[in-house]
Amino acid sequence: MDVAIIGGTGYGAVELLRFLHNHPHVNIKKVISHSNSGRDLADVYPHLTEVADIQMSALEVDTLAEEVELVFFATPSNVSKNVIPSLVEKGVRCIDLSGDFRLRDGDKYQEYYGEEMASQQYIDKAVYGLPEINKESIKEASILANPGCYPTATALGLIPAVEQGIIDKKSIIIDAKTGVSGAGRSLSLNVHFSEMNENFKAYKIGVHKHIPEIEQMISERAEEELQVIFTPHIVPMTRGIMSTIYVDLNDQYSTKQLLDIYQSYYKDHPFVRVRPEGVIPATKEVYGSNYCDIGLYADERTGKLIIVSVIDNLVKGASGQAIQNMNIMYGWDEMTGLDQLPIFP
Repeated sequence: MDVAIIGGTGYGAVELLRFLHNHPHVNIKKVISHSNSGRDLADVYPHLTEVADIQMSALEVDTLAEEVELVFFATPSNVSKNVIPSLVEKGVRCIDLSGDFRLRDGDKYQEYYGEEMASQQYIDKAVYGLPEINKESIKEASILANPGCYPTATALGLIPAVEQGIIDKKSIIIDAKTGVSGAGRSLSLNVHFSEMNENFKAYKIGVHKHIPEIEQMISERAEEELQVIFTPHIVPMTRGIMSTIYVDLNDQYSTKQLLDIYQSYYKDHPFVRVRPEGVIPATKEVYGSNYCDIGLYADERTGKLIIVSVIDNLVKGASGQAIQNMNIMYGWDEMTGLDQLPIFP
């Protein structure tokens, strides 16, 4: 199947290229980059010499629709919403790695993204692409809204507890950390080496655009409106997200009882690994992979549950999950092209 990537020089696009290069069912037909049109991929990323024969080009919707069956959007927010409708109307399926089609509430989108939401008719078509909860809907999607990195790690950590009613759903506190690649490839003082090295800081407290996405997702699973406290941090590492979640338990549970619930919930989901009692995952243990690893600790002294969920923000938090969704959309094995061990150390 011929596919295209729009936004071809960002970190998300490079991860798509890395996994799709060895995918048995996919041919990368086009890489679209407005700023690098006419340049070979290897001019921008020398490590991509194996795909150096792909020359980046500008976007021409009509031509693209004739050449490919599926388009990945690895673009900043407020870009894909202006292009996806035209492609979908021409029969091209789209997987959007940005936030343009994730939220259902236009006021929330305006508040957190600073622009108007996509047309409601296309928002209604979009399927939220968290495979562990939406697999059946993903199969038929024409517009696939790939989840954000923080929401992926957080939701996978929270959803079993929310659905099973074992926690006070009004007590959710999320303390999350990300590596600097989460800020993208564009230059930024926030991730300048001198500013970031040997430093650790909280940012965008109360205003991060993943707040409404997290709340929307867990509210749907809880079947009631929920709010969370979410504090993101940036740490001096390249990749990885750790979401540490604190919630009040509704009853007395041992760690083993809760692990049994989580292991049962995720037993048919190959990319979620629930750790045994006493083992808490680290970001390095999922580096370069599409896994989400989860560890639990029931603090019987305080009546709280501590959930630790880790992912690679560029893989399960972005491009790997996009390919997982593609596999589901086309009826291929979910792990096709993604079944590889994390890089360690």
